[in-house]
Amino acid sequence: MRKAGMIAVVTFVLIFGYSAMVQAAPNKRLDPGTQTCRILGFDSMWWGEGAKIFRGTCKSCHSRDNDKGAPFLYAESKSPEAWNRVFFQKYPQCAKDGSWGDLSQNDQLLLNDYLYRNGANTYNPYSADCG
Repeated sequence: MRKAGMIAVVTFVLIFGYSAMVQAAPNKRLDPGTQTCRILGFDSMWWGEGAKIFRGTCKSCHSRDNDKGAPFLYAESKSPEAWNRVFFQKYPQCAKDGSWGDLSQNDQLLLNDYLYRNGANTYNPYSADCG
């Protein structure tokens, strides 16, 4: 009986702890390029497609002590709004020199979703980004 009680407590903490974590991060964003409200689901989590694209594409140049001269980046390098500007205005050198050429429009949206959701100061339980 004691073991069943402990399992119930652990399950409760995991479920409600995860629920609180999910609710604290933004769950949607307005994409300025497509003018759509994007729902930030599992693909924008640290294990989702956006994170895989970030690690596989961006971090090949934007790693610590790289030899390409690219600044070191991680998700919290910029605020969510700044990440939106990066993808909408495409002002970084890597966007201008064609390094983003291998990324489809959908990959760019997934990447932006991931970086927006995990950007600096994103854990606001009262966030209502697009209405």
